[in-house]
Amino acid sequence: GIGKTTLIQKVTQALKSSDVLVDGFYTEEVKEGGRRRGFDVVTLSGKRGPLSRVSSDSSASRRECRVGQYVVDVVSFERLVLPVLKNVNQGTDAEKKICVIDEIGKMELFSQAFIQAVRQTLAASGTVVLGTIPVPKGKPLDLVEEIRSRKDVKVFTVS
Repeated sequence: GIGKTTLIQKVTQALKSSDVLVDGFYTEEVKEGGRRRGFDVVTLSGKRGPLSRVSSDSSASRRECRVGQYVVDVVSFERLVLPVLKNVNQGTDAEKKICVIDEIGKMELFSQAFIQAVRQTLAASGTVVLGTIPVPKGKPLDLVEEIRSRKDVKVFTVS
């Protein structure tokens, strides 16, 4: 099947050629020598920075935000993503805007500021959010379930 990030990139390219304002970000695998080293955040304006990297040290400090073998760089993530979401939320509701948020998952949810920004973006009447959420495995993620159950949200399963 086609990966969700590829799908997001294709849709974004199609939207950019229309007259809709599109902003947002997607996450992309970082590979080194055929191995996945982590994920980067890429904004639609072309900025890029680390979201997470494989941790070599299993005895790392407890304060770190970890998902499996990955350590999440919350500071880097927020630095890239928060200005984009703030920008989307600042315009007038008269302009039709599309905000791409790929993805709203475990790594991203370590950021409280991101959670607030996503809620604001979903509440903005002039903005359509094209987002990706993970298929639930294990303990549900609060914000993901909140989004899934919103009346104004349509969930498509990409397989």
